[in-house]
Amino acid sequence: MKIKRNGSTPSGQGPADWFTGTVRVDPLFAANEARRSAAATVTFEPGARTAWHTHPLGQTLIVTAGFGRVQREGGPIEEIHPGDVVWFSPGEKHWHGASPTTAMTHIAIQEHIDGKVVDWMEHVTDEQYRS
Repeated sequence: MKIKRNGSTPSGQGPADWFTGTVRVDPLFAANEARRSAAATVTFEPGARTAWHTHPLGQTLIVTAGFGRVQREGGPIEEIHPGDVVWFSPGEKHWHGASPTTAMTHIAIQEHIDGKVVDWMEHVTDEQYRS
């Protein structure tokens, strides 16, 4: 058994290459030789969001606070609320983030394969975000 104490890993700012707006990432656990999943708590300030991206083995989001948005390529923007669980299939192009007026926090869980967890793509434009 191993207990990782809250606050033992520092928070980080979401890199501008992958996010629009102010985003804080708090790592929860990393993949290792015994576990291929990794997770982080991610907090998006109002209007903040990811760039378009895919995950080779999919991604699960568990919304813990606030009010957010998710969209898969070709689909409508969907609203997400605390308690919602979102699954993106392997290779499904998508983005997620806060609503324009309210912050949103989720736990993001994804699996590594061959050392890879995500493929980042172009930023979500303001027009796409508002549509």
